[in-house]
Amino acid sequence: MDTLSRLIDLARPQGSLDLRCLLAGGFDINHAPMEAGVAPFHLVLDGACVVETANGARVPLRAGDFMLFPRGAAHRVRDTELAGEPAPMALSHDGMLPLRRNQASDETGGEAQPRHDLDLLCGRFVYAPGSSALLMNALPDPLHVSLGDVQTLGSLQTVIALMRAEAEHRQPGALAIVTALSHALFAMALRVHGGQNPATSGVLALLADARLGASVQGMLNEPERPWTIAELGDLAAMSRATYARHFNERAGVTVMDFLTQIRMTIACDLLRRTQRSAAEIGETVGYQSEAAFGKAFAQSIGLTPGRYRRQQPEADSNEG
Repeated sequence: MDTLSRLIDLARPQGSLDLRCLLAGGFDINHAPMEAGVAPFHLVLDGACVVETANGARVPLRAGDFMLFPRGAAHRVRDTELAGEPAPMALSHDGMLPLRRNQASDETGGEAQPRHDLDLLCGRFVYAPGSSALLMNALPDPLHVSLGDVQTLGSLQTVIALMRAEAEHRQPGALAIVTALSHALFAMALRVHGGQNPATSGVLALLADARLGASVQGMLNEPERPWTIAELGDLAAMSRATYARHFNERAGVTVMDFLTQIRMTIACDLLRRTQRSAAEIGETVGYQSEAAFGKAFAQSIGLTPGRYRRQQPEADSNEG
């Protein structure tokens, strides 16, 4: 499994579609903050809009743009003129999703013919606490990715068309398919973001660097190994000092701090999904005693391993 796929697997984001918006003229839709572990997203299928973030920034979106709020920040979706009088909203259903429309008026005061300046798909990813931190906490808030180039748009349209078809027909397995396709959309956005923003820091910046990415892959594959900076530098084909310097510059943290983050991310995943003891999990991620693992876990996550496990849904602990 490649590194990005492994990080997404650990975060376990569960995608769902909430509604579709077909809007014309003036509109101003407020989105309140979401609870922890919920990341709302918007995907512009057609037209354009402006998203105002909680800090007042105005981000224009056009067809093919994807915007994710990893930490559920409040925001507004507005028309591009930012001056039109918002038309009344109506909520119906298009056979698959709730459908939000507004009605613009023609010059005579009558109801205008149905049209839209924006076709917007809205949804959310619900992700696991703890095991999601390595990936989700590294993302900008909001994460804005333009998926509208010719090569990507065809793949994107295929993904969305399949999501809509499966949700509409509701055949056996539809939920699993829609969830899997939501993961594909999420992965596509992260891949494009890494390519469009090579100067950013964090785990995506590490993955964009072929040599540093090889060392991250090594940490993920063998978290139990007592890694040294020199050994990880060998994986990156760099000297110890050069590797440590470049890693810190790209990751924003030291090599050993990042290794701890990987170990805690994997430990959280195992605590959620399995019934293994804390001592066994600690050994799996590189700690020789349960006490050492418990101390490191509490310092990183803010909870003991046992308390963390008790706070997770029982249905998640389904593996031996």
